[in-house]
Amino acid sequence: MCKYLKFYIKKQSILLLCCFLFLFSYQKGLCQDDSELNQEVVDDLKQEYKTTFNKKDIIILLAQIVQNETNPEEKLFYAQTLIEEAGSSANNRLFKKEVVLDYRIIGFLQKGNALQLKGEFHEAIEAFSKCNELAIENKDFKFSGTLLRSIADTYSMLGNSESAEKYYDEAITYSRSINDEIGLASALLNAGDEYYKTGQYDKALLNFAESGKLFELLDYPVGKAYNKGNTGMVYAEQGKHDLAKENINAAIKILEEVEDYYPISVFLNSMSDIYVAQKDYDAAFNYTNRSLKLAERYHLKDQISDANLQLSQLLERSGNTSEALGRYKTHIIYRDSVVNLENVEKSMNFEVAKRELEAENAENETAKGILREENLLQKGKTNRIILLATVGVLFLIGLLAFGLFKRNKFVRATNKIITLERERSDKLLLNILPEETAQELKDNGRVKAKKYPSTTVLFSDFKGFTSYAENLSPEKLVETIDHYFSKFDLIMEKYGLEKIKTIGDAYMAVGGLSLDSIDQAKEMVLAAKEMNDFVANAKLDDITTAAFDIRIGINTGPVVAGVVGTKKFAYDIWGDAVNIASRMESNSEAGRINISENTYQIVKSEFDCEYRGEIEVKNRGYMKMYFVNC
Repeated sequence: MCKYLKFYIKKQSILLLCCFLFLFSYQKGLCQDDSELNQEVVDDLKQEYKTTFNKKDIIILLAQIVQNETNPEEKLFYAQTLIEEAGSSANNRLFKKEVVLDYRIIGFLQKGNALQLKGEFHEAIEAFSKCNELAIENKDFKFSGTLLRSIADTYSMLGNSESAEKYYDEAITYSRSINDEIGLASALLNAGDEYYKTGQYDKALLNFAESGKLFELLDYPVGKAYNKGNTGMVYAEQGKHDLAKENINAAIKILEEVEDYYPISVFLNSMSDIYVAQKDYDAAFNYTNRSLKLAERYHLKDQISDANLQLSQLLERSGNTSEALGRYKTHIIYRDSVVNLENVEKSMNFEVAKRELEAENAENETAKGILREENLLQKGKTNRIILLATVGVLFLIGLLAFGLFKRNKFVRATNKIITLERERSDKLLLNILPEETAQELKDNGRVKAKKYPSTTVLFSDFKGFTSYAENLSPEKLVETIDHYFSKFDLIMEKYGLEKIKTIGDAYMAVGGLSLDSIDQAKEMVLAAKEMNDFVANAKLDDITTAAFDIRIGINTGPVVAGVVGTKKFAYDIWGDAVNIASRMESNSEAGRINISENTYQIVKSEFDCEYRGEIEVKNRGYMKMYFVNC
C-alpha cells in the first residue's frame, strides 16, 4: 500500500503578520513559536475566540487557530470564518488594506491546506489560486515559497508527478535564495516524498537527510515526525524492516504528543504493511485496526478507505471471506462516490428535449398566423361579402395546404435530428461503458456493481517513456502517445476486449466482461502479441514519432466492475486479479509478454510459453511467471 504523505508547515513567512500579532496579543503570548503550540493550546484559543467581542482580537485569534489546527474539518471551518471576518466591510475599517489582505491570504492558504487533507483537491486548487491573486495584489512575495509548495502538493495528490517535481524544485530554489530554513525543510521533505511515491528511493533519502538536519536545528517537532515517518516508509520499500519500524514508531510518538492524527493513521497503516511483509499477520491486523479507529474518529475519508482495504486483504488471507467482502465494499464507498445516473440521463437527453420544445413552439406560431389571416378575411364591405368570402376560402385552403406541408416537413426534419442526437448519445455512452453496462443504464436508469468470476486483465508500459517525455513539448507528447494508443484501441476492438483506461504511458484492458464470453484469455494473449509486434515494427518506421520498447503483463481471475464518480463518471474494475496483472507487467521485460500461472493454465495448449520460475512480487511473496514466445 504505497501511501504517500505531504507535510504542511504551519508557520507562514509573513513579517507583517508577526508585527500585528505582537501589537494586539497583549499578554496572551500569541507570537510564540508554532512548535510550542499543541491541540490543548488551540482549544484554549477557540474558547477565547467564542468569548471575545473585540473585532481586532477576533481576527487575530482566528489567524492563530487556523494556522495551528490539525483537524481538517475544524481547520476548514475557521479558515472560512477568517476569510469572511477579514473581508467584511465593517472589519476592513479596523485595519489597513494591506493588513486585511494578509489575513485573507492566511485564510485562503489554510483553507486550501484543509481541503487537501480532506481529499478535495480541485477545491484546494481554487483556494490556492485565490490566495495567489491576493498575494500579488498586496505585493507580498514572501508567500511565493509556500504557494509553490502548495501547488506542487496538489499536483502530487492529483497524480501529476512531473508537474509536482517541477514546482518542488522551484520552491527549493526560492527558499534557498531567501534563507527560509523552515520553508526549505518543508520543500525538501515533500519533494523527497514525491520521489518515494515514484520509486526513486535514493533521491528520497537524500532529501530526507537534508530536511531532517534542518528540522533538528529548528527544533520543529512536527517536521521531525514527518521526516522520520517518511524515511521509515522508504526503508520499508527497500526491505529494511528494522530501520523502518524504528523511524515510524519515533514519528508516531512525536505526533501523539502534538495530537496530529492524520499522519498517525497513515504511519499505522505503513507499520501494518511491514508486518505483512514479515508474515506477522496478527500484528498487521492490530495496526490497521488502530489506523481505522483513528481515521473514523477524525473523519479522514481516504484513510478510512485505505484501512478498510488493508483489513479486507488480511481477512481474506485468514479465510474470513464474508467480512473481507464487507470491508472491501466499505473501501469502495469511501474511495469513490456513487454516480447519480439520473443526472447522467438528464444530461444526455437535454438537447433532445430542447429541440422538441422548439418544434412545438414553431407549430404554435404557425397556428397563430393562420388564425390572424382568418380574422382579416372576415372583414370587408357588405357588397363584397360573397366575393371576398369565396376568395378568402380559396386562400385559406391554399394557406392551410402550404402550412401542413411545411409542418410535416419540419416534423420530419425534427424527428431526424432527434434520432441523430439519440444515436450520438448511444455512441458516446458506448465509448465510456461496455455494451452490456450501457444497455443496463438505458433499460434500468442505473448500473449495479457486478462481479465477474473469470476475466483476463492486461497492463502495458513503455520503457524509457518518462525520460523521453521530459524533452518533448506537450503537443508532441500527445501526438506520440496517441500514435500508439489509437492502434491499441483498434486491436482491443478486433478481439472483442474492453479498454478500461490509460494513465500516462500505461494502458489497461480486460476481457471477459461481454455477454457472449466468460473468459477471453486466448484473445487477450493474441491482442498482446499484436501490440508487441506493432511497437517493434514502429521502431523500424521512419515516420514514427518515437520508438519505444513495451512491457506487457497479463493475469486471469475474478474482478468487480462498476461505474464511479459523480460528474465525470468512469467505468473501472477492482480486485486482486487487477493487482497481480499490474505486478506481471512490472516484472516483465522489454519486448516480452509476462503471464501469471492462472493465465498459463488456460492458454498453455495454444501458445509456446517459457517458464521463468518463481519470482518475488511486492506484498505477494513468490509467484510463478511465464513468457509467451512471439
